[in-house]
Amino acid sequence: MNKKIASPIPEPIVRLQQRLDELRSTRPHRTKLPEAVWQSAVDLALEYGVYSVAHPLGLDYTQLKKRLGGVVDAPRQSVAPAFVELIGSHPGAMSECLIEFESSVGGKMRIQWKGSAAPDWISLLRVWRESER
Repeated sequence: MNKKIASPIPEPIVRLQQRLDELRSTRPHRTKLPEAVWQSAVDLALEYGVYSVAHPLGLDYTQLKKRLGGVVDAPRQSVAPAFVELIGSHPGAMSECLIEFESSVGGKMRIQWKGSAAPDWISLLRVWRESER
């Protein structure tokens, strides 16, 4: 079974979520939100991104994006891949290969080999990671 792990909601979004819950509990369903609430959501969207704000707050993504006035979503933090698998058509099919790695601190490693025997990946990556510290 494939389950996604939910990332924690940032505290400023949680506070606005609580404020919205209180507001919604005292008003009729489908009532327009006050402009101050929308402005708070816009401010948070500039920092965390439109989806990251609209989803937990139950706001209309398109409306929130329009209120940003064409401002692009906040850049998402890139997540480093935890695993990369190389699959050849059959063993010994590759006669030459080049792989380049780049660490989050800017170090680079380039591996180029010819022939069917692959290098000892675990040892190579372990030595490289230790040299980056």
